[in-house]
Formats: sequence, C-alpha cells, structure tokens
Amino acid sequence: MTKSYPDTLALSRRVLRVLIKLNLFMGALILALLIASLIAESWVMRALGARPAPGNSMLFLGMRLIMVIGMCSVPIVHLILSRLLTIVETVSVGNPFVVANAVRLKTIAWAILGLELMHFTVGAIAAGVSTAAAPLNISSGFSLTRWLTVLLLFVLARVFEQGARMREDLEGTV
Repeated sequence: MTKSYPDTLALSRRVLRVLIKLNLFMGALILALLIASLIAESWVMRALGARPAPGNSMLFLGMRLIMVIGMCSVPIVHLILSRLLTIVETVSVGNPFVVANAVRLKTIAWAILGLELMHFTVGAIAAGVSTAAAPLNISSGFSLTRWLTVLLLFVLARVFEQGARMREDLEGTV
C-alpha cells in the first residue's frame, strides 16, 4: 500500500498560490519600472546602473526591450503555475492520470520552451546593445538543466496520456 502525503500536497498548493501572486506582483513592478523609465529616463537608468551619456540611447532602448520581455513572461509563468496548481488539485482528489493533466503538462512544456527562447532573446538584446563603455551584463548562457526540463515535461505528458488511456481501458473491463 502506498503512503499518502496530504501535508506535501497542501504545502504545494500554498506555495503555488504564493508564487502566482508574486509573479503578478513582479509583473506590476516591471511595468512600473518601464513606465518610470519613460517618464524619468536618466534617473531610472542611473538607478539601474546605466550612465546617461550621448552614446547610451541604444543601451536604454535595449533595457526597455528587456523590460517588455519580462512583462511578456508574466502571463507565461502564470500559465505554468496555474496549470501546475490544477495538476496538484487532481492529485489531491486521487485522480492524476487523466488526459487533461497530460494536456496541462504539454502546455507547461511548451511554455517553458517559450521562456527559454525569451531568455536567449534577452541575451541577444543585451549583447547587441552592450559596449565596452556601457556594458549590459546579463547572464544568458545555455543551461542543459532547463532544456532537459522541457524534454522531461514532454515525456511526462506522454506518460500521463498513456496512464489515462490504461486507466480508461481498465475501468471499461471492470
């Protein structure tokens, strides 16, 4: 007989709900920063570590583009967290192997792939606007772990899909 861990699921639900709220809060902060950078450009850019100088207009534009990408990532992260919360809910009621969870996992995998592509875009923008006099140091290196996560999620989605079919077949024979 397998052991049930209701405390772990309850903790997971709470953590996911907090992360959803923090994600939305971070999105609001990034939006406020973008708006502030348009209203008080020199003050905000100085606060971010970029010196106002005649040749820094592309740097400032790049920083704003990165802020826009950050805001675009908020709904994607929200999608990931809300789908994960729904999966946790199905686990807590004892019915995780359903086709809907397979679809959710596949959606999460595509979303994380999208975030990873956004990560590379941010790195390309930073490299494109960075100069020796005004560097924009953003770590945009390749992470095998993130790419393996995407692959793992696609595989798990397939496992859940197969598990749901097996469950339906089993219920049909009883």
